[in-house]
Amino acid sequence: MIGVNSRYRHPARYVVGPDGAPLTLADLPPKDTIRWVVRKKAQVVAAIEGGLISVDEACQRYSLSLDELLSWKRMYKQHGLNALKTTRTQEYRV
Repeated sequence: MIGVNSRYRHPARYVVGPDGAPLTLADLPPKDTIRWVVRKKAQVVAAIEGGLISVDEACQRYSLSLDELLSWKRMYKQHGLNALKTTRTQEYRV
């Protein structure tokens, strides 16, 4: 995986996706995504965590609120893929 230089932001060319496969900008969900299934949420979180896109870029690209995106990151980090299911949200909320 190509990381991000700490002094100068050089986006990664790819990151390891939630399924272990390489994930590039072209693999991310379309900008007009309306239905956010677990896989798509996890891809966006992996892209942010790996430096492929920034949180601000993801919020703009997908018209998401910062709170919503940060909750995906937190839930995925703490509880894994199942926490990103809409039907499971209440079970994992703190």
